[in-house]
Amino acid sequence: MRYQKRMIVFLMILIFWWGCSAGQSEILPSKNVWLKSTGLNDSSLAVATFAGGCFWCVESEFEKINGVVEAVSGYTGGTEIDPSYNDVSYGRTSHLEAVQVYYKSDVVSYLNLLEAYWKVIDPTNDNGQYIDQGDQYLTAIFYHNDEQKNLAKESLEIVKQAKIFNKPIVTQIRAFEVFYNAEEYHQDFYLKEPASYCSYRDGSGRNEFYEKTWKNIDLMFADKIKTNNESDNENIGDDNMSEKSDNKNENVKDLLNYKKPDDAEICGLITDLQYQVTQKNGTERPFDNEFYDNKQQGIYVDILSGEVLFSSRDKFDSGTGWPSFIRPLEKNNVIEKKDISYGISRIEVRSRYGDNHLGHVFDDGPDPTGLRYCINSASLRFIPKEEMIAEGYGDYLDQL
Repeated sequence: MRYQKRMIVFLMILIFWWGCSAGQSEILPSKNVWLKSTGLNDSSLAVATFAGGCFWCVESEFEKINGVVEAVSGYTGGTEIDPSYNDVSYGRTSHLEAVQVYYKSDVVSYLNLLEAYWKVIDPTNDNGQYIDQGDQYLTAIFYHNDEQKNLAKESLEIVKQAKIFNKPIVTQIRAFEVFYNAEEYHQDFYLKEPASYCSYRDGSGRNEFYEKTWKNIDLMFADKIKTNNESDNENIGDDNMSEKSDNKNENVKDLLNYKKPDDAEICGLITDLQYQVTQKNGTERPFDNEFYDNKQQGIYVDILSGEVLFSSRDKFDSGTGWPSFIRPLEKNNVIEKKDISYGISRIEVRSRYGDNHLGHVFDDGPDPTGLRYCINSASLRFIPKEEMIAEGYGDYLDQL
């Protein structure tokens, strides 16, 4: 499997070089460009660093978390300056493969990141992670300040007290010193080459370990550890544009026990486009998507969670090429957050339980709400009127 990974990397290098020499621009923006233009200069972003074996897999886990702006694959923990993937992967340096996470601490806490981190690793492996063996794949939490240090240590104690493992936990907690970005072809690998990524991940043993060990474990760090400097996830509040809606349906579908699938499961549940839209806040092409001109009666639900979002009754032709609605059918299933990406101030729309990116809401819609919910088809599943009872949505037939 390690040779398979290196062969994948070799092919990616050839593709990357060929694309550059041919003058083609990358589909995904360069993370090095993002770091120079935004990441390293944005004081509102907090930073965390984790080593958990193959950085492809660790990066993908963090990037699906709401509030994480960017996760960057790279190398840390060693003494060598500006190491290369070739040197690190063959164990020629003292560095570990790692991921540096840039996040909004008013949306997601360091405790949330710690819980996500523990559940993506085997903390008892003292010679690497899963199929990738060697010191370069050891696990470690690199703290950037005293608070992170204390929280990391408390999280370690909770994992030990949970008695999940019958072997010692060997994950280290170390002071952060310096981080070197991995080569560009490694960044967002799970998006650039989803088939290769899923094949590698499935064969590495990581998914199997998660299913057997972590899937049904809730570490509940936020309930067990108190912190003064980080707040819980907050919505916009008074600025929430959905307050303008006259939707009075409060019959919220019971999804309190819904748990978002892990990254490995999501790979097998939705298409590459749906993944990029829902998990990476992407945007599909206008006029070239499934529901922009759909005129059937029915409801639109979240592609993964199935929570009720919109009704055909409230759909209108905005001329934009994306499905547009004047209001949500279940306003409690739709949350709205400030979005300042690309230097533009907008209101992002996400599903509450699925925590999937849906689109944006604008105040240029028709009466009676004056709103336009501009939604990606890739985030939705449509339930036709004639199938709603069989699908368990019969209570909404009078809302069409």
